[in-house]
Amino acid sequence: MTGNSVPSLKLFPFASRSNEEKKRIKELGPNQPKLQIQQKSCDRGRVYTRSFSPTTYSKWSWLAGCDVTNAYYCFPCLLFQSPGTDKLWISTGFCDLKHLSVKCERHQMTQSHINNLVKLGFFGKSSISEQLNEGNRIAVIRHNEEVTNNRHILSRIIDCVKFCGAFELALRGHDESERSENPGVFRGLVDFVASLDGVLKEHLENSTVFKGTIKTVQDELLDCMLSVVREHIIQEARSSDFISIQADETTDIATRCQLVIVLRYIDAKNHVQERFLEFISLQSTTADSIATALQERLAVILPEDQKHKLISQAYDGASVMRGATAGVQKKIQDVYPNAHYIHCYAHPLNRIMQHATSQMPKVRIFFANLGGFASFFSRSPKCTDVLDKIVAHRLPTSSSVRWNFHSRAVSTVFEHREDLIRCFEEIRASGDFDFVTMREAGCFSALLDNEDFYFFLTLFHTILPHVDLLYAKLQKKDIDSVHIRGSIQQFQKNIEKIRDSIPSLVDPSSQGVSQPRRQCSLNPGEHKRIASEVCDAILLHTMQRFSFTNHLVSATLLQADKFDQYAKEFPEDALRNTLKAYPLLKKSKLKTELSLIYCTDEFKECNGAVALLQLFTKNNLKEDFNETVTLLKILITTPMTTAEAERCFSTLKRIKTFLRNGMTQERLNALAMLSMEKRVVTEMTDFNQKVIEKFASQKERRAKFIFK
Repeated sequence: MTGNSVPSLKLFPFASRSNEEKKRIKELGPNQPKLQIQQKSCDRGRVYTRSFSPTTYSKWSWLAGCDVTNAYYCFPCLLFQSPGTDKLWISTGFCDLKHLSVKCERHQMTQSHINNLVKLGFFGKSSISEQLNEGNRIAVIRHNEEVTNNRHILSRIIDCVKFCGAFELALRGHDESERSENPGVFRGLVDFVASLDGVLKEHLENSTVFKGTIKTVQDELLDCMLSVVREHIIQEARSSDFISIQADETTDIATRCQLVIVLRYIDAKNHVQERFLEFISLQSTTADSIATALQERLAVILPEDQKHKLISQAYDGASVMRGATAGVQKKIQDVYPNAHYIHCYAHPLNRIMQHATSQMPKVRIFFANLGGFASFFSRSPKCTDVLDKIVAHRLPTSSSVRWNFHSRAVSTVFEHREDLIRCFEEIRASGDFDFVTMREAGCFSALLDNEDFYFFLTLFHTILPHVDLLYAKLQKKDIDSVHIRGSIQQFQKNIEKIRDSIPSLVDPSSQGVSQPRRQCSLNPGEHKRIASEVCDAILLHTMQRFSFTNHLVSATLLQADKFDQYAKEFPEDALRNTLKAYPLLKKSKLKTELSLIYCTDEFKECNGAVALLQLFTKNNLKEDFNETVTLLKILITTPMTTAEAERCFSTLKRIKTFLRNGMTQERLNALAMLSMEKRVVTEMTDFNQKVIEKFASQKERRAKFIFK
């Protein structure tokens, strides 16, 4: 029996209860259960059966029901029982359904009922006379004016914190005292804004209660900002149809292991979003600890009824992450069955080039020699001066893990080979250098004039631009599996063309530049064999490392260049694997939609899943092709790389530096969020107000920030 039920109010009258109970009963309102009333009546020879209807409560909101007496009562009259109130509505109850409407209309017009309604409305509030009191009204106005002023000041301080966070500037200085010459960027920025804003200037000069510039307030504001942005991202992710998670781990400057979490989804405007969520400090990097941390965050993002939305998880290739029996991906998939594992597709490209070049001694020697050019000039400013004067171009360093660095080195040496030879000859002929430098300069000059070196330089100058192009595509945020598959196929075709054109690379006379003068140790046949082996190794490893797993075979269903082929013979195997990976799709409807797409010319021009989804949206075809649209959203939401996680690590290293290695995890997350998601902060027009509301509600503050 609840406190607001009719039997309870009869047994323990409202007037005899405590103020807390009375307020609770008012909040609950009238108890309106389903009544067991059924009455038969005869009118003009016809028999009518009337029974209880829930719409009665919605028509007269003041009605309360009693499932003991099966009768209606007046809730405000039952509470206050003003003189003149009809006893029918507070003691016996009314159960005549035939005359209920008439009786209710009459009762709500009585003076006693209206008086009881007024008492209920004003119960727990100030009296009418007090509300109308002029002094109270003036006090409220003054309070609200003070709140408006305080909010304006706090909003300016928030803007300063946002600026420092967006540009990754340190908020705190060496000495933040009033007379300090180095108070820090934040204090300097606040003083600059105060010079333009008289209200803030007056506040900083005269305030003794709340200045808003101390470290404690900074931390509280950063916590509120982080909370506001994170809530916005989580709400945006929950409203999407599917979500993917990217995770990777690194070590920060304080030698702490940091696990980054990035969410990928399609927003309401059909734009692909990859949002930073959090850095998590881990005590250990075991599969159990990483999986536990991920599951705790996913439980907050996705409620129990939305677990099916997580359709993929992307990590690096470490065994602790990708292990099929005890790895992180297996532990996550046990809880989220649709979360298929994706290995970052940018990593295999580096591995492809490493394997393709490490198996041949001559190629390894070439890249070892190539890396020596940058090392030679980096050791000596005098050599660098000669390089700047003659070549006017610096030599990039090589890297064993970033093959675009190799590409830049190959391209620079190939394009400036003659100038580099003159540069080395100048260093060797000059008397300003030591014997070791002169000897090395002579070796590099001879190396550039060697036919073997020139052949490998030409070969990789032809191959690496295609590697660069594919590498750049793999770093894009809106890349999808359909687009990747097409890009990989084009990459393979380009390498095959290079392999077919090897005879022209072997013949030095076919090149339009000055040829090396020094004889090579390899004959043209060996050059051709090595070049063919390099191309074949790249093609073989590309096929192996970029092989699509079953759940990504679904990308082949939407490859525009195969629509003509599919129109003649439907890809049943790919459809079967797709349905096995994503049981939420309906086979018959999806097959009908795909068959129609394959036969329609307008769809054949779309390059990738994103373009196809935009075409459906633009032409209002999303409901007609709902199964295909669902498949497109799955493919687009599935991340092909963890490039965004790597970009988060770059931000981490810029924020948590050697001089700022003691910052707390909460402060790190807040500053990283303001930096990486600055566009979200800018687009939220009410961002400052939301931060102020959170800041004001955190604890009781001496400064006033809440309106009356």
